[in-house]
Amino acid sequence: MATAAPTHVLLVSFPAQGNINPLLRLGKRLAAKGMLVTFSTTETIGKDMRKANDITDQATPVGDGFIRFDFFDDGWEEDDPRRKDLDEYLPQLELAGKDALHQIIKKHAHEDRPVSCLINNPFDPWVCDVATELGIPNAILWVQSCAVFSAYYHYYHNLASFPSETEPKIDVQLPCMPLLKYDEVPDFLHPSSPFQVLGRLILGQFKNLSKPFFILMDTFQQLEPEIINYMSKLCMIKPVGPLFINPKAPTTSIRGDFLKADDCIEWLNSKPPASVVYISFGSSANIGQAQADELAYGLFNSGTSFLWVMKPPQKDAPFKLHVLPDGFMEKVGNRGKVIQWSPQEQVLAHPSVACFITHCGWNSSMEALTLGVPVVAFPHWGDQVTNAKFLVDVFGVGLRLSRGLAENRLILRDEVEKCMLDAMVGPKAVEMKHNALKWKRAAKEAVAEGGSSDQNVKALVDEIRKRCAAVTSTSTTQ
Repeated sequence: MATAAPTHVLLVSFPAQGNINPLLRLGKRLAAKGMLVTFSTTETIGKDMRKANDITDQATPVGDGFIRFDFFDDGWEEDDPRRKDLDEYLPQLELAGKDALHQIIKKHAHEDRPVSCLINNPFDPWVCDVATELGIPNAILWVQSCAVFSAYYHYYHNLASFPSETEPKIDVQLPCMPLLKYDEVPDFLHPSSPFQVLGRLILGQFKNLSKPFFILMDTFQQLEPEIINYMSKLCMIKPVGPLFINPKAPTTSIRGDFLKADDCIEWLNSKPPASVVYISFGSSANIGQAQADELAYGLFNSGTSFLWVMKPPQKDAPFKLHVLPDGFMEKVGNRGKVIQWSPQEQVLAHPSVACFITHCGWNSSMEALTLGVPVVAFPHWGDQVTNAKFLVDVFGVGLRLSRGLAENRLILRDEVEKCMLDAMVGPKAVEMKHNALKWKRAAKEAVAEGGSSDQNVKALVDEIRKRCAAVTSTSTTQ
């Protein structure tokens, strides 16, 4: 007797590293539970992903299921200068993306693997419209914290006062959350933000919140219990994180990096336990040259070893990337190493890493919490300023070195040096490490068999299969 084809889920990601990673991780989690997962984003990004991760057109086994890739053309030439302007690019992505999705779904139906569920992330809310038009069940993966989700929700529904043109510096009090200073509110909602277009894009997802049957989140119940419980009364929230841990398929090599990671593990192996500061500002944040110089000399003066990720410039980057001061690495010698891209989960899990200077993007925050690594918070914009607040004041795993772009301040080397020493040795360092290890244990419990996140992934799989069966039985009785 022929076995039934696996249930097919199509994941559609906004073409940015911080969106692709968590959605692809969710895809691997679903594949491990026996589903066929197709991952889609733009061909421009697909080209980088193929090159960096040896992705092929074949379906790759993951646990009990499979994962495959199907990239789409966004309709513009790769070097089109309009890509640098989000106000121009986003409408084009929606226009081309909607058309491409219809074609992809049609193609899969012809090839006898009809799509049973569409899952997108919040920067491409138009995917919900396509799902509604085609009558396909839809879920979204929120790729930021539940606290940040709550901020956007309350802003969109006008349920709390937020900074405005007339009152730019008011504090914000939301249910079950600490008071947020004006510069701790997700920056895309702030009247002074240069990236308000991204705020409008995310708020577009809140217009569509009634369409998805679940709002999945890369967080876990024990990390944000009161906020999750409160927001669950308003929306169908299912925390499924930390997604980068996949107990069912821990060895799967499918990754979504845009660059091949440099080899730095041997260098870390040569360092004593808890002696290295790891520095990475993610895939899109940029601290500027003057700040890079101060950070470099502050690190040098503190005497600590460091591993620093300095990515090469992106094709469409509107800014010039920072470099290290002339002759700096000659002075540092083997005490420091600079790489272009990092196998971050491996680095943070390495015993020689003592702390992480981070831009506080949610992916990096979750990885640090889950791997038990204290942080030095250096946020820039977006949700990073809110994440920094929680890492430092709520989760108790960090020291604050910057308050983000709104602060508009050069942090000098003496301050960097003092912060490094506080993060590495002494009572504060001990307290942060203790808290970080507590979150590491809680995260492991959440994704383990029967844990809160594992149960929510099972509920998602059951719901997709149930809806798929309902559609199948309807079509066979017609």
